[in-house]
Amino acid sequence: MPVTAAASSPNLLVVHPSLPTKTVRDLIALAKARPGELNYAASPIGSAVHFAAELMNAMAGVKVALVPYKDAAGALNALISGEVQLMFSAAGSAMPRLKANRIRALAVTSAKSSTLLPGVPTMAVSGQPGFDVEVLYAILAPAGTPPAIVAALNKAIVQAINQPGTKETFAGAGLEAASGTPEHLAGAIKNEMTTLGAVIRNAGIKLK
Repeated sequence: MPVTAAASSPNLLVVHPSLPTKTVRDLIALAKARPGELNYAASPIGSAVHFAAELMNAMAGVKVALVPYKDAAGALNALISGEVQLMFSAAGSAMPRLKANRIRALAVTSAKSSTLLPGVPTMAVSGQPGFDVEVLYAILAPAGTPPAIVAALNKAIVQAINQPGTKETFAGAGLEAASGTPEHLAGAIKNEMTTLGAVIRNAGIKLK
């Protein structure tokens, strides 16, 4: 039983500084001009950052190849060292590297621009309309929980999430506070299952 969203984490499309691309449109044009030459890091397989890259492949009609890594730190290190040219990364992981100018951000993957990264455009306004992939942290109750209890939980948790201290704590961890009705959360889950289900099928991603 959906109760409320709690926080969200946008992913970032980031590239190695040597790549001659300043925008998503530049990157797509380069991928089309150099088919099979670009690759991206991802970890873990089946994560939001992996799906974001495959959604870009599908929507833009390009084939940037996957290079899997054991963990997110290894993937980011591979990008910094130039082993790969690009990747999608959780905002919290990428932000310190961005501040050090070790990688360059092209876009955020959320439907709306992120308060954590002012000035970084969304994928949607960068030539990929409808692109929306982010990590959503949510609170759910056991199936069959009475609606009155769900409503009471929603009211109390949303009030806590909207406290300034909570928002500051989330921001420090690279998260944006998020809240809403149980119905809104149920719709978000359904939409994500539909969108990412199509990505999984189209990319031929298999459970191992």
